[in-house]
Amino acid sequence: MSNFDKNHIWHPYTSLLNPLPCYQVNSASGVRLTLADGRELIDGMSSWWSAVHGYNHPMLNDAAKRQLDRMSHVMFGGITHEPAIELAQKLVALTPSTLEKVFFCDSGSVAVEVAMKMALQYFVAQGQPKTKFLTVRGGYHGDTLGAMSVCDPVTGMHSLFKDYLPQHHFIQKPPPGYSRPPQPQDFDEVNALLEKVGHEIAGLIIEPVVQGTGGMNFYAPQWLEMLVKCVRGHDKLVIFDEIATGFGRTGEWFATDHLTVEPDIICLGKAITGGYLSFASTLCSRKVSEGIAADGEGVLMHGPTYMANPLACSVANASLSLLEQGCWKNQVKNIEALLLKELMPCQVFKVVKDVRVLGAIGVVELHEPVDVAHSQAFFIKKGAWIRPFGKLIYIMPPFIINDEDLSLLCQAISDYVEMQSKMSG
Repeated sequence: MSNFDKNHIWHPYTSLLNPLPCYQVNSASGVRLTLADGRELIDGMSSWWSAVHGYNHPMLNDAAKRQLDRMSHVMFGGITHEPAIELAQKLVALTPSTLEKVFFCDSGSVAVEVAMKMALQYFVAQGQPKTKFLTVRGGYHGDTLGAMSVCDPVTGMHSLFKDYLPQHHFIQKPPPGYSRPPQPQDFDEVNALLEKVGHEIAGLIIEPVVQGTGGMNFYAPQWLEMLVKCVRGHDKLVIFDEIATGFGRTGEWFATDHLTVEPDIICLGKAITGGYLSFASTLCSRKVSEGIAADGEGVLMHGPTYMANPLACSVANASLSLLEQGCWKNQVKNIEALLLKELMPCQVFKVVKDVRVLGAIGVVELHEPVDVAHSQAFFIKKGAWIRPFGKLIYIMPPFIINDEDLSLLCQAISDYVEMQSKMSG
């Protein structure tokens, strides 16, 4: 880590006073990151869950280079282009059938902001303005102001801003366990809340099946189906945030595909460009788009400068083509099987609270917070790039990872928790 970097560059979720160590990467290819000192690390994070095809992929590189020769960017106001049209067609075809309208965004957080604006503007156009959203504890939706306001207000990363942010309505987090059947009493709280303050709620926003940065909680699709029915019984809109779970991560195209219900609005990002460029999209149903138009204008009040950036659209098209033509589903099944085999034994260590696996997501939850700086140094010595947060050591590797490399990641985690158990006495 250079002195200039250490003294002047702010990295995510670390202090400039006493920053966490940073390791300089000089290149990346496949599932390997090459550090400045020549060491190679197996990437267990897919660059925060986005690089599902690995790095330096020839098909994605070619898409970017060909688009650069044509145009890297044009404004989307009053202009359209083929990469955006092709990408919208792909997204409409891949997502649930009710989602017909596509709004392109700059990032996942912005996709959530747009979704919330859609819901609020929908009710304004109906002459029934709402100011609140319903969500669950343990959620995470991004770092911009609107997105922060629907993240967990107590245990989330944004508690510092709780007195500044809009105060929305939170119910208890989904009961853990993908296979846990929902219980009628699970919904007493939400039903009582909707009866009391439903008039001010525009809709539900939630991460389907997997709560990501809020705690890597996996919960039952049937539980969410019941929650959606409760909400729709009070004529509220439903927003699914699939920034982290979309494009195969849970073993289906989208976590929504685990369900028998469909959202009114969905947010997509991260893996949409295979980790090459910041990009996202928000799709909605005809009901929502026509509802917004009920005011006689129908103008959604949002328009990013880099909306539908042609370079990002072209790479996204190539990324989705790779998924459509490839064997990602078998790759994810294989990753899931190996994670189950090699991470579940970690349950025997006394520092471990829980181990859980779903699709290409493996989580080892400890009883106490992980020392990030210490664990990072340990994993790097093992040849692994794994970045814990809170009490969680988790991996979301690129889909292309082979068994040998995935086993190295799992062994590094196992060695770390074994060492921590011995140190704890």
